[in-house]
Amino acid sequence: MKPHKPRLLLADDHRLLVEALREMLSRHFDVVGAAYSGEELLTLLRSKQADCLLLDLSLPGRSGIDLLPDIRALSPDLRVVILTMHVDRILAEAAFAGGALGFVPKDSGMDEVEKALTEALAGRRYLSPRVPKITHRVGMDAAHLAISRLTPRQQEILGFLAEGLSSQEIADRIGLSANSITFHRARLRKVLGLASEFELVRYAILMRLAAAEEEPDAGGQTPREHRQ
Repeated sequence: MKPHKPRLLLADDHRLLVEALREMLSRHFDVVGAAYSGEELLTLLRSKQADCLLLDLSLPGRSGIDLLPDIRALSPDLRVVILTMHVDRILAEAAFAGGALGFVPKDSGMDEVEKALTEALAGRRYLSPRVPKITHRVGMDAAHLAISRLTPRQQEILGFLAEGLSSQEIADRIGLSANSITFHRARLRKVLGLASEFELVRYAILMRLAAAEEEPDAGGQTPREHRQ
């Protein structure tokens, strides 16, 4: 009896790439479905059982980062690996905050894609070594200037976004409706001059990392001071 192959879903708007991935990954995975947009993926998740998902960030309609809370709600046990052309550490942190377990650039080899999926299936996080470390972060002066323009409620919501929470999850945390959270997110984008939800989540992650950079440890030193 042949061993059971993990069931894999693919989500990418490039059909040629999807077919190539299906062919190459079929040795070790049972590719049970493919989606070419965010809404198509959510529809697929309602009808297909899978163990893991290979997800592009740049899907039509909604970004992969924006989809992660909905994916988690529909399929809590699904292991998600991001396969993207955006080699960006902040986006990787945003993906992990949203529940993904892997982050791999599209120019990686197939061996690394398979490794990321295998690690994710084992419940372990995988970040490609091809993703550069953050070489510069927003300074706290700039962070304080931006944050000072926000109301306490908006600051609270920004913090929850950095944790990867959906609007409904944030609403449940602070006792507001999901529509109220949607309104606050729109106001946040306007105040901060951000064009999309994708940029808002990235900004929230960046602010969290900037704050962590300046937070002193038990010895009174910040991570930045340790490196000097």
